[in-house]
Amino acid sequence: MSVSPTRESIMPQFDKDLRDLHLLYDYDAQNPQTGAPEKWRYEMWFFSHDRIVYAIHGGPMAGRKNYQTATYQCIRPGELWQCNWLEETGTICSLVYDLKLNKITTLLGFSIGHWANADLAHGDKRNPQDYERWRGLAKQGTQIDRYLLSEQADILETFHGKGDLEPIEESWPTF
Repeated sequence: MSVSPTRESIMPQFDKDLRDLHLLYDYDAQNPQTGAPEKWRYEMWFFSHDRIVYAIHGGPMAGRKNYQTATYQCIRPGELWQCNWLEETGTICSLVYDLKLNKITTLLGFSIGHWANADLAHGDKRNPQDYERWRGLAKQGTQIDRYLLSEQADILETFHGKGDLEPIEESWPTF
């Protein structure tokens, strides 16, 4: 029987592979209304061993800036990592980063309130009005009212540091 690695045991590998890493990537997606092909640009900063910071620049969620508590799982050191988080909107996010192929693969379980009212999910978590509006989206529907979206993205840029994203404090509460 194998034992799952502890957070402390993966920290050296996390520091080597992900800490302070910033990714800019595009999903080849389809417009939800017309079905026309379009690019959905995302920006992800693996801020620390339990925080992510991100911004969405394209697609139905464009204009969203957020930070979350995240869990990380090393699948293959130096090659594959998984990052998971829960948003205020009730949306469950799971991202796999393939360092070797320079790809992101995601499964998003949007709360029905978030997906059906994408424009209300725009904004910045640091703004109290945006934050409260997002929390209201989580109250729409039930736990089984989800829109599942699986996508793959090509990483366009990889660098260390904040880039255009705003740093956070580790002590800031998350959902």
